[in-house]
Amino acid sequence: MTGPDLVKIAETLGVAADTATAIPQLAAANGLDVDAAYAVQTALVRRRLDRGERMVGLKMGLTSRAKMAQVGVDEVIWGRLTDAMRVPDSGTVDVGDFIHPRVEPEVAFLLDRLPEPGEPIGDFTDAVRAVAPAVELIDSRYANFTFSLPDVVADNTSAAAFVIGPWCPVPDGLDNLGVLLEIDGRVAQVGSTAAILGDPRRALDEGVRLAGRHGVRLREGWVFLAGAATAAVPLRPGSHVRAVVEKLGTASLKASA
Repeated sequence: MTGPDLVKIAETLGVAADTATAIPQLAAANGLDVDAAYAVQTALVRRRLDRGERMVGLKMGLTSRAKMAQVGVDEVIWGRLTDAMRVPDSGTVDVGDFIHPRVEPEVAFLLDRLPEPGEPIGDFTDAVRAVAPAVELIDSRYANFTFSLPDVVADNTSAAAFVIGPWCPVPDGLDNLGVLLEIDGRVAQVGSTAAILGDPRRALDEGVRLAGRHGVRLREGWVFLAGAATAAVPLRPGSHVRAVVEKLGTASLKASA
């Protein structure tokens, strides 16, 4: 008995992203567990690399305890970032390129070296060159933004685009900084970096550990998105989005009308 065609599943997801066309969930119909879903993710990202994109980092998903409980898991998930996903700070995205885009405020790290799994947080600043506020644009390829855990893993954790604000030295204490998500100058979400596993630095440790299970090692100069500090908000045409993180500053993007 043969298993699911992981490359074919990845192609289905890739075409859905390329054409901004929602598709049904794939995991249950194809018998995908989480490990198989990561293999699909690998093939999905390989498809992007084969057309000239470059890996530039990793991102985390399900980093809040509430989201973990919602989908019935006790472990965060991770995905990959390529250079084509990066949008300049204050840049513009075309909402027509996405199916149902949503935005969320995050904390980004710039790696100075490869952190070791389980490395004490006290040694963290030796591994991280800088930190910045960020906006992640997520866009599930599944209809109604509804999926199982293997589905979202296969879909590269809904990665679509990201913006990073100005890099700055890592401040003392990242575990409870105030976070705002503003849409058109109005506060849409209020949160704290404590929502990111209690401390965004823990997300980096989890990312190193989990990606390492699948043979992926973070590299010097890569970007690492630690996870959302608030709920995601739908991105509407013509909107101006700004993430504000205490001590770190702001990152923003605009949506085409």
